[in-house]
Order: sequence, then C-alpha cells, then structure tokens
Amino acid sequence: MKTTAPLPPEGTRQALIAAGIRLFGRQGYAATSVRSLAQEAGANIAAIAYHFGGKDGLRLACAEEFGQRMAGAIGQTGGPPAIGPQAAREELKLIVRNVVRFLLSGPGASEIVPFMLRELAEGGPGIDAVYTGFAEPTHRRLCALWGQATGTDPEADSTRLAVFTLIGQLMYFRIGRSVVARRMGWTTIDAPEIGQIASRIIRNLDAMLDTDRGP
Repeated sequence: MKTTAPLPPEGTRQALIAAGIRLFGRQGYAATSVRSLAQEAGANIAAIAYHFGGKDGLRLACAEEFGQRMAGAIGQTGGPPAIGPQAAREELKLIVRNVVRFLLSGPGASEIVPFMLRELAEGGPGIDAVYTGFAEPTHRRLCALWGQATGTDPEADSTRLAVFTLIGQLMYFRIGRSVVARRMGWTTIDAPEIGQIASRIIRNLDAMLDTDRGP
C-alpha cells in the first residue's frame, strides 16, 4: 500500500507554522523574533498570539506538525494485533520505502527535519510533544512488528535498539544527503536514487531480522 505524506500546511495559521519550521530550524528558537516569524509568514504579529498564544505556542505547533508529517509518511499500514512473520516483515519493508521517499523527496522534508534536529540540540519543549504523540507509539509499533517478524520479545532491549538502528539508517540519508550524493557521484537524488537507497536499507533490514530470529 502506497501512502501520501501530508503536504505542508496552507492558510494563516498554517503559514505561521511553516515559517516557524523554517526559521526555528535555520536560526534556533532564541534567535528568531516574533516580527521575523510574522514577516516570513506574510501575517500580522498579532496573528501569532491569536493562533498560538505566543512564540512558545507556535514552537509547540511546529513540533506537532513534525509528528503529523512523519506519521503520514509512515502510513497506517498496521494489520491485526498479531500477524504472521512474513506479513510483519513486509510491513516493515513498506514503512522503510515510505519513509525514505518522504525524507528524500517529500514536500517540506528539507525544512521539517532540520527543525526537529535543532529542537533535539536545544532540548526544546517540542521534544516532549513529539515523543508522546509520535516517537514512542511509532517505536512501539515498529518493535511489535519486529517481534512478530522474528518471534522475539518486542520490548526486549535488543529489539528496541534494533529498531533505533533502523531509524538511524533512514534519518542519515536525509541528514547526510549532500555527502551521499557527492560520494555516489549523483547530481540529484530522485526516484532512481531513492529506489537504490531503499533497496539497500531493506537488504540491511532482512539481514537484521534474520540475525534476530528467535527459536
């Protein structure tokens, strides 16, 4: 099943969120003024207080937007609570393809990921919102699929770390996009290159699952 990641938001409130994602990601929270946010969004300064209660509220809304877009990229592919090992493996592969596609060619991915990396570096309050609303439930879901695919405990330390390892592979190709393109001799990273990246990560995933297979 192919999923379509949500487009960057539109409208005044959404334009402010888009502006926050861009400026907070480029400059950091402290260095971004309310005036610059309003100018970037083409809105009145008062609109920030009206829609979000202030700059802090806008920051939180930007973090929530990150979670929503990532959730949209992953897609609601989950089946019944218990599915067979091969079905769980195929679902993990589908998630890999969806996320690689979003991170490397999805609308707004070049801005939303730097924003979240900046939040992580600054220890921003948006981290809590992303963790509870997206990161933890998504990680648990991936761990459950991993356990179903391997016959192992989905909450074992080894399983949780394996899923984090998979996520790290996915994120690197967004963070290190320019390095990857340069080393590979690619002038662009479009559909053919994205396909190669996804195939390589899926091969890694198969090897990890085979190694972790329980009795």
